[in-house]
Amino acid sequence: MNKIEPNDKGSLSDREMVYQLDGRPKFSIAFPLGMQHVLAMFAGNLAPMLIIATIAKASEADKVVMIQAGMLVSGLATFLQLYPIKIGKLQFGSRLPIVMGTAFAFVPTASIAAAAGGIPAVLGGALVGSFVEGLIGIFYSRLQRLFTPLVIGCTLIAIGINLLGVGRDYFAGGAGAKDYGSWQNLTIAFATFLFVIALQRFGKGAFKTAALLIGLIFGYIIALVLGKVDLSSVGGAAWATVPLPMHFTPTFDPKIIFSFVAIYITVAMETIGNTSGITIAAFDRPATEQETSGSVLADAIGCFVAAIFGSMPQTAFGQNAGIVSMTKVVNRWCITLGAAVLVICGFLPKLGAVFSSIPSAVLGGALISVFAQITINGVKMLAQSGFNERNILVMGITFALGIGLAGNAQATAGLPSWLQFIFNDSIAATTVIGILANLIFPEAKEKIVEKTEVPETAKAPNVAQGN
Repeated sequence: MNKIEPNDKGSLSDREMVYQLDGRPKFSIAFPLGMQHVLAMFAGNLAPMLIIATIAKASEADKVVMIQAGMLVSGLATFLQLYPIKIGKLQFGSRLPIVMGTAFAFVPTASIAAAAGGIPAVLGGALVGSFVEGLIGIFYSRLQRLFTPLVIGCTLIAIGINLLGVGRDYFAGGAGAKDYGSWQNLTIAFATFLFVIALQRFGKGAFKTAALLIGLIFGYIIALVLGKVDLSSVGGAAWATVPLPMHFTPTFDPKIIFSFVAIYITVAMETIGNTSGITIAAFDRPATEQETSGSVLADAIGCFVAAIFGSMPQTAFGQNAGIVSMTKVVNRWCITLGAAVLVICGFLPKLGAVFSSIPSAVLGGALISVFAQITINGVKMLAQSGFNERNILVMGITFALGIGLAGNAQATAGLPSWLQFIFNDSIAATTVIGILANLIFPEAKEKIVEKTEVPETAKAPNVAQGN
């Protein structure tokens, strides 16, 4: 299929039009293509909110609020990516087919914040961190040398390791659950896990694209049969309401904010990678500075608005970038119809209540392989950097201090308070130590030791979603 640049003109049929950014193919062609993106990200979009709400011991009503806000903001942030707003020299949005959703990368850090200060502490960290991502968007060309694939790869491995712990607890029924590790929970989780894997391996078309969503439905049915689903909140939920800002009042803890800032660095790099991945696959060119900067700025705005409305931070969804790369369908109108569905779902609390009733074991079974994939993506990025002597030294320092030492308050109790601050969160520590080690031991320009060859698919891994 010939790739058509954004400004190309001419008489095109509806089916040809889906391969260019502009134009409006007829609804019967555009809507299914838009829904394909919704199906691919729907389950992954909701899961981080359900996990954090459960850890924070939020009420069922508060869970529904978070889910509504998450769907609404995902749709609005996607609109901003598709149809940018220009203010002076700054462009907020990429004008590319980027679909936005909540990010798994924040789950480990948000879990610590939720356990310490509930949803308000999570939102406070996310709110302040969004400004940092905005600065990265504005100055990304100058800051990019700090965030090399080596640094981001180490951070991804730290995120994946932390997420696997979360996935294990959900697989067993949820941390602290009375029936933790029961045969019922393990039956539900293993059945869901195997069903999702089967769809991803042998499924075709929409069944493969929506494997997570279909797997959640399958696991939900099994949980219903075993009496593990509480539907009391569904009956009491309204059919339609308008999500309102400041349902939760954010609180601001410096330690939590610092941890969020470190994760925002990683998420900004993911958005940059997905933006270039789309332009390379669809237009045979790297993303322009304006597209990349606009993409990150739209990401930052989405995170800010999400925090105001009570939801988890937003990012460019890797699954959807993969769909664009695979199908070459880049038409903004197609993606707009999918984003409209997300916005409409944001006004339907009854739907949110159904998703909030999903048992932990179902979520664990569906998502644990996604968490493992995030770790694998980190390994791919390290392979892209190469395993020369200098890189191995940087990795050794980063993993030794960022994963081996950080994250245990008792182990670092004797350190100065400012160092304890850094070592409070293993993911934040991994990011900071990785950046410092990368700067202290710069790669020699005159002679670079051989780098390991990696396949094209490893060059732009999807960070937060792991697919």
